Amino acid sequence: MTIYQKFLDHAIATLNENLDLSDYPIPEGFERKEGVTGSKSKPQTVITESYGSCSPKLRQIRAAHVNGGAMLQVLNFVIFPQLEYDIPFFGADLVTLPGGHLIAIDMQPLFHTDAYKTKYSEPLMEMFKGYQKDLPWGGDFPEEAQQFFSPAFLWTRPAETEAVETTVFEAFKDYLDQYIAFVKAAEPVAESEQEAIKQSHVAYLNYRAEKDPARGMLTRFYGEEWTEEYIHGFLFDLERKLAGAA
Repeated sequence: MTIYQKFLDHAIATLNENLDLSDYPIPEGFERKEGVTGSKSKPQTVITESYGSCSPKLRQIRAAHVNGGAMLQVLNFVIFPQLEYDIPFFGADLVTLPGGHLIAIDMQPLFHTDAYKTKYSEPLMEMFKGYQKDLPWGGDFPEEAQQFFSPAFLWTRPAETEAVETTVFEAFKDYLDQYIAFVKAAEPVAESEQEAIKQSHVAYLNYRAEKDPARGMLTRFYGEEWTEEYIHGFLFDLERKLAGAA
């Protein structure tokens, strides 16, 4: 079992226990993809598996789980709400490389108003500060990306795998529990507010699709055509969904 399989298993089980989930369609060819990297003398199989579901309040719950053995392990787990709710995005990017771990967990805000922070960031701050002592700030990240993160953005680089398997796992569970509480409490916003929510979703997904740090990795494993279709046709598919509904 990979280091992040238990994260994904827990997320799926917890969401199923708390929300009315149904399958989210995964385009053909994306449920599982296998490639080979490394040298001819030491080839390494890399398997990418996808998960997708949705609920009445959540447009897409999806995961990309990459297993490259000791060379690489990644879980990208994101939840996109339906456009009539002001709920943040849930995002977890969990990366393990031979040199260490890169961990990013957040409820990424749609807006940066004081009222929005009070509603969705302040309830996280005590939990966030509690984890900071064991999971310290991981250092600079791109300035252009800062608009997409909350004050409770947990960004850290643990040196030890044990910290990922214990403290990071606990943080992942706690953030997900709080997110589910937000989802349960959410009520649809006024129709007049929904255009701003849609624009926030589109801006976030366009940024993530354009700047996806996994693009180079996936292209190396599976080729450019498959990778671009995976990014735009599954991982960040809102614009295609909106175009299809028009």
